[in-house]
Amino acid sequence: PALRRLTHYLLAHYQKGTRPVWDWRKTTNVAIDLMVYAILSVDEKNQILTTYIWYRQHWTDEFLRWDPAHFDNMTQISLPVESIWVPDILINEFVDVGKSPHVPYVYVDHHGEVQNLKPIQVMTACSLDIYNFPFDVQNCSLTFTSWLHHIRDINLSLWRQPELVKFDRSVFMNQGEWELLYVLSHFQEFSVKSSDSYAEMKFYVVIRRRPLFYTVSLLLPSIFLMVMDIVGFYLPPNSGERVSFKITLLLGYSVFLIIVSDTLPATAVGTPLIGIYFVVCMALLVISLTETILIVCLVHKQDLQPHVPAWVKHLLLEQATVLLCIRDRAKFIQSRMQSMDISGQAESNDSTAKLNPYSCEDPRESEASGDTRLRLVEGSPLVLGVLREITAIRRLLEKREEFQDVAREWLQVGYVLDVLLFRAYLVAVLAYSITLGTLWLVWQDA
Repeated sequence: PALRRLTHYLLAHYQKGTRPVWDWRKTTNVAIDLMVYAILSVDEKNQILTTYIWYRQHWTDEFLRWDPAHFDNMTQISLPVESIWVPDILINEFVDVGKSPHVPYVYVDHHGEVQNLKPIQVMTACSLDIYNFPFDVQNCSLTFTSWLHHIRDINLSLWRQPELVKFDRSVFMNQGEWELLYVLSHFQEFSVKSSDSYAEMKFYVVIRRRPLFYTVSLLLPSIFLMVMDIVGFYLPPNSGERVSFKITLLLGYSVFLIIVSDTLPATAVGTPLIGIYFVVCMALLVISLTETILIVCLVHKQDLQPHVPAWVKHLLLEQATVLLCIRDRAKFIQSRMQSMDISGQAESNDSTAKLNPYSCEDPRESEASGDTRLRLVEGSPLVLGVLREITAIRRLLEKREEFQDVAREWLQVGYVLDVLLFRAYLVAVLAYSITLGTLWLVWQDA
């Protein structure tokens, strides 16, 4: 009975359309508080943050006061929120009405202090910076203000101390992708075109993404493929397997990028650094394949392959071997000298063969039985034909040996050039990896 009498006493002549003050010049002070319960989703493409918060309001209603002694010493009562005046405080960043539960009551004590506590699903616009993905930290604001009343009618204040609001994670669900760092609060006055000022209370919700999932699913596979590309340089340069191996890696990386394209955040204003990282890795794989094709074309055996130019021998087989600290440098120089001797010997043999078509025999035997051979040759055309065939076979073998020496020289040049390009490629990959790793570590620690 006392509860019913008190409810009828308070609401019988209550006018909820009037600001609850006896003097209209008095300002209604509304104290607000906020606690983040969960980060539901972060839509980078549409720049929308969806959070679930516990929101609290506190103000004084001068028309809802009573003497507890007249009502069975009741000091607090719950009243329907539709029956009393409620401040028109909204969030400026609202973009959509979330599925928030409706709380139909507020608490009122005998001094007229009203407490309105309710959970809200907030869908707000936020400028999301995804450049540091997946080590990004987002700072989104929630601005509470009265949509109609000026600051002289409704003023805002903070219910608790800013330090308590900043590090309050007592109700936060800390199991999702995002981690709540802190909530900053700031009061300011806002005016439009020199009109009356409005009171604003800003809450900055600072959240950080947990990067473990993206590190395992995005970064590690890419790093493994790049390591296999580096290992592929240890295949012999004259082997055709290296080209097929590099093409397989490039094809696998392309399929990997197609798979992870839906995982990467997409915005119209920027590209995350990890996307640039994938593009550069793809470019490095293409450069590696190009270098392999160049080396294979260089060392491929061809019958019409010219001799290695002298300046190439000097730069690669002498200078570059010292610079690259190749341990079998002596073999290069020795084989080079042998090839020079063999080419000179081949030239002398050719000239001798032109002068003496029977140079395939021992010179001493030719001197002792020259007359007999001449008689045999003159008397037997078959022997003359055999000697001519043997001379042609010898010239063919000498020419083939010369071609093999030329191919061996190009193989040595290709080997040294391959080592040089591999080390340059390795330095580029290491510098690129160290730079990205340092940036991501700095962002994660910050």
